[in-house]
Amino acid sequence: MLPFVDHTLEPESRANARMNFRTKASIKATIQKAAALSGVDDSTFTMSAAYDCALKVINTHENTFLKDVDHEVFFAALDNPPEPTDALKAALAQHTDELSR
Repeated sequence: MLPFVDHTLEPESRANARMNFRTKASIKATIQKAAALSGVDDSTFTMSAAYDCALKVINTHENTFLKDVDHEVFFAALDNPPEPTDALKAALAQHTDELSR
């Protein structure tokens, strides 16, 4: 049996916000079984799983991970940026114009 780690526990804060949602009976039964196997109640299991997933989604959107070859190309472009094209200059002019309105 895998140990259950509840990452939602913060000793200095009290749970005072509610979340309600409906689900299918088969999903509820699966969550209840997994919670029981983990030795926690349904709410703890569901909240911990949702919280872990939310942190992963936020991390994916807020961080960029590059493979070694991509890392080299990316930083080379930062160190030696190409000259701006006419299209890029036009886009900047349009953006600047829209901001000044």
